[in-house]
Amino acid sequence: MAPVAVFVGVMGAGKTTIGKAVAAELGVAFADTDAIIEERAGKPIPEIFVDDGEAAFRALEREVVASSLETFGGILALGGGAILDEGTRKILTAHTVVFLSVELSDAIKRVGLGAGRPLLAMNPRATLKYLLDQRRPLYLEVATHTLATDGRDEQDVTAEVVALLRGV
Repeated sequence: MAPVAVFVGVMGAGKTTIGKAVAAELGVAFADTDAIIEERAGKPIPEIFVDDGEAAFRALEREVVASSLETFGGILALGGGAILDEGTRKILTAHTVVFLSVELSDAIKRVGLGAGRPLLAMNPRATLKYLLDQRRPLYLEVATHTLATDGRDEQDVTAEVVALLRGV
């Protein structure tokens, strides 16, 4: 079993929002690896970062992503940093990956100034810009399809993703 599609992108790109809408449109399940990680750890991601550190979080993330790619058959959204792992990027090449691209101004509007986002705890605007610059080449490396989400509404992006996945 493999996901119908895997959504990647920086926080605020719309992976969860668009992923859920696409899953509903296609009549398949939706899963978010961040939610799976929180369930397995028994605590929210910010607490994992504080209690156990980013390295422990990334190790759990690698495990959850690899397992989900083998066992989940719907639309799967990955956490924004999942593609930092070279092994994860390698296994993603066997899947349909949708990179939801967003520029800094729209990302800031969508995520606010970092509440509940451990990587944005200090200087959220500069940190988010750094994350966008650092991760964009990695998202592009794994992407089957790339869609810009800036200034677009959920229905428009959802319709475009559904058309791509259906080969229309």
